[in-house]
Amino acid sequence: MSRFWSPIVHSLTPYVAGEQPRIDGLVKLNTNENPYGVSPHAVAAITAAVNETLRLYPDPTGLALRQVIAESYGLDVGEVFVGNGSDEVLAHCFQGLLNHDQPLLFPDISYSFYPTYCRLYGINFQTVPLDGEMRVRVADYRRPCGAIILPNPNAPTGTALPLDAIETLLRDHPDQMVVIDEAYVDFGADSAIPLVRQYPNLLVIHTFSKSRSLAGLRVGFAVGQRPLIDALERVKDSFNSYPLDRLALAGAVAAWKDQDWFDQNRQKIIASREQLTVALTRMGFQVLPSSANFIFARHPDRAGADLAAALRARAILVRHFAKDRISDYLRITIGTEAECERLVGALGEVLA
Repeated sequence: MSRFWSPIVHSLTPYVAGEQPRIDGLVKLNTNENPYGVSPHAVAAITAAVNETLRLYPDPTGLALRQVIAESYGLDVGEVFVGNGSDEVLAHCFQGLLNHDQPLLFPDISYSFYPTYCRLYGINFQTVPLDGEMRVRVADYRRPCGAIILPNPNAPTGTALPLDAIETLLRDHPDQMVVIDEAYVDFGADSAIPLVRQYPNLLVIHTFSKSRSLAGLRVGFAVGQRPLIDALERVKDSFNSYPLDRLALAGAVAAWKDQDWFDQNRQKIIASREQLTVALTRMGFQVLPSSANFIFARHPDRAGADLAAALRARAILVRHFAKDRISDYLRITIGTEAECERLVGALGEVLA
C-alpha cells in the first residue's frame, strides 16, 4: 500500500528504540530506564488524579508543572516549556529553532533521533566527529553553521563536557542557536541551565524519564529565554495544543517536589556505575568515563555483537550498535546492585 504514501515517507529512516522483549527472569540493561521505583508521592498524585475530571481536557499550558520547575531554578514561568517526553520537545525544537540555511551540527556518534528529525523536517545537517577518546571537542564546532545541538552527557558514550566548555561554545556562536540536551545530566554532569539568563541563544532540554523514573509517563521540558519558548509554543499549538494529560501533569509535579527520593536514587545509580566500571576494567574492558546512568565499554579481544548475543543467551539485555567506530562497544544501563552483579558474573563466564 506504499503507493498512498506521501513522498517524504519513502526517504525516512525511522529511529529504532531499544528492544522491549518479554523474557522470563530478564535483566534489562538496554534502554537506560531507572532501575528504582517511582516516587511514592508521584504514585499517590497520579492515583488521586484518576477521578471524574478525566472527562475534561488538561491544562494546555501545563502551568502547575512549569511553575515548580521555574521556581527551582529562579526563572520565570514563561521560560519553561513542557511536552510529551524530551523527544517531543526535541521535535518542536528541530522544527522551530534548528532549521536554517546553514547546516545543523551535532556529533557523529550521538543520539540517533537527531538525523531522523533532520530527515523528517528537511533540515540540512553535518556531523562532527568525536575525537579519538570519543569526546566532543568544542573547537571542532568553529565552522559555519545554522545551529548546534549537543547531548551532554553524550549518548551513547556517556562522556560529558564541563560547563566552561559549553560557555565557550555559546561565545563562539552568538548568532546561532545552541541546544544542550541534558537527558542524563543528573547522574554527574553540570547543567547549563544557570547560563540561560546570560545567553539568549541557549536552550536546555531535560526529561523525567531517567533520573525521576517516569519513562512510562512521557514528560520532558525545555528552559530558555522567552523568545525561544515562544517559538516552541507556536509549534506546539500548531500541532497538539494539549500535550500533557492530567495524570502526567499530576505525577510530574509530585515527582519534581520529591527531592529526597530524587537525590537518594540517583546517588545509588552513580555508586553502582562506579563499582561496575571498576569490575569491568578488572576484566579487561575499556570503559569510557561516564556521567550518565549507563556505561559504554568494549573488550579488546571480543566483538561487541558476540558479547551482546552471549549475554542475551543468559537473559541479560544490553544495547549494541552496529555502526562505524562503535561496533565493538556495548552500552550498559546501570541496574540495581543485584543486576550489576549478575551482569559481571555472566561476563566472567563468557570471557572464560
